[in-house]
Amino acid sequence: MYNYMIGKVTEIVSNAIVVENNGIGYLINTPNPFAFEEGKDYKVYLYQQIKEDEHSLFGFKTKEEKELFLKLISVKGLGPKMALPIIATGSISGISDAINRENILYLKKFPKIGEKLAKQMILDLKGKLTVIEGEDTSVDSSEELKEVLLGLGYKDKEIKNVILKVNRELPIEEQVKEALKLFLK
Repeated sequence: MYNYMIGKVTEIVSNAIVVENNGIGYLINTPNPFAFEEGKDYKVYLYQQIKEDEHSLFGFKTKEEKELFLKLISVKGLGPKMALPIIATGSISGISDAINRENILYLKKFPKIGEKLAKQMILDLKGKLTVIEGEDTSVDSSEELKEVLLGLGYKDKEIKNVILKVNRELPIEEQVKEALKLFLK
């Protein structure tokens, strides 16, 4: 099992990077390949998946991303290819907070995550995700509300007007209900 690799990024594609190390180019699937720059050296934290018909490498810029990835793929029904977009589109603290607060709406905004899988994530991971020290653990409730409403199909301009009228002291579920009532007016 590989832990990390230090090498030069020689190519960036839509869902992966190629890291050259000792004359060998390794194709590494990563949550956000465009966070890397071609021609620069990086330390990439790795996870190797070996299946009967495929060997894959998954890489991350930080140990924290890798640790979250490992926890996510331990969830029944959630594989590496489903975990990458979650890490790419969410913050580590936001994902941890959503799981610990049982925020199904936040989790359902990720690709291919339905209610059943969101509940499974909460069941398997609640209390097991630690938030990284020094990282802001509070998720901005207006930003979280905006993401949920975008996921429900509302337009950015409509959302901005409604968010100003919603009581941000309420739990996120109540904020969503209040926002939906405002949309109906």
